[in-house]
Amino acid sequence: MANLGFVGLGVMGGLMAQRLLEKGHSVTGYNRTRAKAQPLIDKGLKWSDTPRGVAAAADITFASMANSAALTAVTEGPDGLLAGLGRGKLFVDMSTISVATSRGIAAKVREKGADMMDAPVSGTVATLKQGKLSLMVAGKRESFERIKALLEDFSDHPVTGQGHKVTYVGENGLALVMKIATNSNLAVQMLAFSEAVLLAEKSGIARQTAVDVLTHSAIASPMVQYRGPFVLKLPETAWFDVNMMQKDMLLALELGRQVDVPLPAAAAANEMLTSARAIGLVHEDFAVMFDALAKMSGVKR
Repeated sequence: MANLGFVGLGVMGGLMAQRLLEKGHSVTGYNRTRAKAQPLIDKGLKWSDTPRGVAAAADITFASMANSAALTAVTEGPDGLLAGLGRGKLFVDMSTISVATSRGIAAKVREKGADMMDAPVSGTVATLKQGKLSLMVAGKRESFERIKALLEDFSDHPVTGQGHKVTYVGENGLALVMKIATNSNLAVQMLAFSEAVLLAEKSGIARQTAVDVLTHSAIASPMVQYRGPFVLKLPETAWFDVNMMQKDMLLALELGRQVDVPLPAAAAANEMLTSARAIGLVHEDFAVMFDALAKMSGVKR
């Protein structure tokens, strides 16, 4: 059992911290709003008033933050994570942020004698609960070997105990590249699925029938199977809202510009997310791009 820390106890971060507690690990945690962490405190989470306190108490500290600015806020300053790190400690960032920001923080971590890995996850609340979460990991190979078993604790099935997928992809920042590439494809798939549903619906096929056929057809990727039905009814709480998805799309488009890879499909999907934002749907699940396209097509939800 390991002595761990977790900073950022939102929806995904909170569930991952809960997984660690259920596995019997000692976990010290911090979240900007303590009330959101109270259910975890009731289950044995040790509370710290600062990110620095988490890093000082733990041998390995995980973080799951919304964006680059949020991660910088919890790492820098006298109460930040960096101030609590020391020789032999390990920082594992599970956020989806810019590659440059992550590599910059990793350099500062190593100046403290500690090490850092980027380990973003691919999946949703549902896939985490089902033990189908996939993780991409980048950094020093020896650090990966040190934390591989812990990462498998996030991704194994709660009943069978069988792990899903933990993949080492190379040097710092490359796991983020892989995650950004993955998420941009999710938006592209959702847009293509929405186009197909609307094409069928406006031609006279019931929307529910179109969704049923498409989610059992050759195009039925795992994402289409679990998010496709959202065009019939959106979840009450967004799994991954428009704002968060557009953040990742902009990261993808900027990365494409940097490495000279044109991303025409991603650009189109990003514009549809902007359309959803413009009509007030920014806090809905990004599957709501269907609604934006439906509005353009003269179709009501």
